[in-house]
This record gives sequence, structure tokens and C-alpha cells, in this order.
Amino acid sequence: MSRQQRQEPSGNNSLAFLAAYHSILPYYPFAKIREIALSTSSPIVIIGAGGHAKVVIELLRASGSFQIAGLIDRDAAGSPILGLSILGTDADLPRLRREGIRNAFVGIGDNLRRVQVGRHVRQIGFEMVNAISPAAVVSDSARLGCGIAVMAGGVINAEARIDDFCVINTCASIDHDCWIAEGAHVAVGCSIAGSVKIGRLAFVGAGATVIPGISIGENALIGAGACVVRDIPDGARAWGVPAEIRSIGVKTSRAE
Repeated sequence: MSRQQRQEPSGNNSLAFLAAYHSILPYYPFAKIREIALSTSSPIVIIGAGGHAKVVIELLRASGSFQIAGLIDRDAAGSPILGLSILGTDADLPRLRREGIRNAFVGIGDNLRRVQVGRHVRQIGFEMVNAISPAAVVSDSARLGCGIAVMAGGVINAEARIDDFCVINTCASIDHDCWIAEGAHVAVGCSIAGSVKIGRLAFVGAGATVIPGISIGENALIGAGACVVRDIPDGARAWGVPAEIRSIGVKTSRAE
């Protein structure tokens, strides 16, 4: 075998690629392969230390492309999460960037806070990466921003657009030509049919269904299990089957 064939994989290769190496080099234990992956992958810091951050941690670990240095949280004295220590608060981010950590991901569930923090972290000079489960399906023609989480079982179909800091949660389906705007969250088990637009900071609750061509406004909230069959305006709250608007013009904070 030539030297070129035997060279170690580069830092951005995934564990799946390394597993393929394992089939070529049967004498090389997989535990050692994983050790190489972790030692050569890019360091990353996660902002957030709650339930959403736990899922993000496991997404990034599964990708094999990043070595998680630790977490940032408002409570710098918080307990470790999934074996990862709290490195400090938001005030420590410039120091971490100077120390050579260039990748970051915002693992905060609240839409507005996630966008605000994400923009701030990007201004500091961090590169905002995406956390996409190996068990998700993303079309090659889909257009993705940065800071996006796509959980296991998520599907993003042809020419869909997913803007920065969105969450496509577990087993949520985004069909062709949809546009999910900045900071929106499509929750667990949602079915979003083709050519739907979901506005900035909107939240579509677990198990909701949206029929083709519908527009859901900025800051709108769709209740769990709803079936949306007509457009929902900005700031509206709607739920039920079919979804009925229960309130509208609700004053909410927004990221400008």
C-alpha cells in the first residue's frame, strides 16, 4: 500500500470515513480510529447548557467533525452536561476565540435568544457551523444557512431554503420549495408540505401539519397537532384542526 493510501485522514473527515479505513486496515482497532478522529477534528464551543444543548452535543459528536471543547452558560459554576464542563459565560467567548477555538454553535431553544446570541458570537469572529444528524436526509439542492440544527429523522427536500439559526427537530419533514426563515423552529414530528413559507422566529408545534403553499407569519405560533389550511399572519397564535387563529397582533420581542 502506498504512502498516499496509508496517510491519516484529515481533521474534517467523519467517523464514517474512518470506519471505511477500518475495513482496509483490519489490524487498526476502531477505538484507536475514534481517538484519531477526536484528536484531529476541529474544536468547537457550544453556547447553552439546557435540554436543547444536550441534543446538539450528541449531533456534533455523531458527525465526528468537531471536538467539543466545552459549554458556555449564564451560570459559569453549573454542573457538567453529558461529560462537558462549563467553560464560562458569554464574557469568556472573546478569550476562547483568541485561544484558537474558531467554531461555535448556539444550543439555545428560545428562538429570539438563539438569534441574538448567534449574531453576537459571529461578530466576535466565530464560524457558525451546522449540526446535522447523520440520520437526517438533506437534499443536495436545499439551501442552508448557518447555525442550523437538523435532528435525527429530519427531512429537507428539493430546493427548500433554511435560513440561519433554524431548528428542524426530530422527524420533522420540510418538503420541496419551502422557505424556513431566520430563527424559526419546526418542532418534533411536523409535516410541512411543499412551497410553505414559515416566517422569522415562528414556532410550529409538535406534530403540526401545514398544507402546500401556506404562509405562516413572523413570530407566529402554531399549536401542537394543528392542521394549518390557510395563511397565518404575523404574531398570531393558532391551533386546532383545522387551525383557527386564537389571537393576533401579540406583542413579542424580535431580533432586528
